[in-house]
Amino acid sequence: MEFLDNLVSDRLGGSSFFKEAKELYKFEKIKQLTKETTLKNPNVKLIDMGVGEPDQMADLSIVDILNTEARKKENRFYADNGIDQFRESACNYLKNVYKLNNLTKDNIMHGIGSKSILAMLPFCFINPNDICLMPKPAYPTLATYTKFLGGEVYNLPLCEDDNFYPDLENIPNDILKRAKLLYLNYPNNPTGQVASVEFYKKAIEFAKKHNIFIVCDAAYGHLTYDDYKPLSILSIDGAIDVCVEIHSMSKSFNMTGWRLAFIVGNKKFIKLYSTIKSHADSGQFRAIQLAGAYALDNYSLVDSNRERYSRRLDLLTKTLNDIGFKASKPKAGFYIYVPIPKGIKNGIKFKNAEHASLYILSNALISTVPWDDCGDFLRFSVTYDANTPEDEVNIMNDIKERFLNLNLEF
Repeated sequence: MEFLDNLVSDRLGGSSFFKEAKELYKFEKIKQLTKETTLKNPNVKLIDMGVGEPDQMADLSIVDILNTEARKKENRFYADNGIDQFRESACNYLKNVYKLNNLTKDNIMHGIGSKSILAMLPFCFINPNDICLMPKPAYPTLATYTKFLGGEVYNLPLCEDDNFYPDLENIPNDILKRAKLLYLNYPNNPTGQVASVEFYKKAIEFAKKHNIFIVCDAAYGHLTYDDYKPLSILSIDGAIDVCVEIHSMSKSFNMTGWRLAFIVGNKKFIKLYSTIKSHADSGQFRAIQLAGAYALDNYSLVDSNRERYSRRLDLLTKTLNDIGFKASKPKAGFYIYVPIPKGIKNGIKFKNAEHASLYILSNALISTVPWDDCGDFLRFSVTYDANTPEDEVNIMNDIKERFLNLNLEF
């Protein structure tokens, strides 16, 4: 094995890669701990409110399109940078849902899920010693690839005092001079915060002033509730000159395993990105793209998810507040983000969110996601398994009882 050890790239630690314990990717660690806890407690049903994946499968009409198109001989070929039908449907979807009226299919490129898009983007911009401005907490893939390319990451904490927006006004000048990318994610995972027109305007002004390109991840963009409507950063005047936006089929359409997403930008960017993409993959299976096009054309399919998540968020907000947490219903997404309890009455005090999450998992068999990046918070997802609204109420009652039995101190 020493032969292989000496060949490992420096970006992965070189010859020390196999000798040093590697920190697990956060969500892999949570899945592993959840599985272990379930095996240790076979007689108690674990309530998984941790890793957020839709609890329903894609609508059967979408599955039927895949079934039909997968049987066609002409769909067996490489898709390369995508088929026009998917790009046209994405363009119409953005017009209908986000009111973006000035786009064509030439502004859109599909991807094998948003994760692969995020992984490729730094190749378009990052040189050694360049900087990516990265909110924290955030989805880590963009930061990882920036580091792989010899760049650096400057974290922008998302703190409750700033309403979970990044502070763009107090970034040191030496950082701004080297910064190439600013990553934004609204509706936000994990905080649940949504963007406002005013925030996006400030971000665009910042980008133009400092010559920094914005990558806006809108994976939860269509899952909005009550009086909040889907909002695209590209609806702001001049935004398309300085930013791109990524849309995923995973969350809104329950198509996580299908691996289909698309990126939207000006034509010059699409040419740049397609150059990288053409060297990285040969495109998603045409039948999947055609099923995705059908879904985008029939975007009202998302409404049932919005109704279910809105109802569940109402229930969970009340339940958490009854327990003692400080919770409020988010305007989008499917997460509730709350400060951790202090500890157990007359007992242990929680050191941080990871400590609290592990204690809750071990003693109440409720899985959550801990975040200790700016304050100590737990993320609860409403994508738990429940077949009916009555089941949802029963699960909330079960959660309340389990938490009250922990005798938490807030």
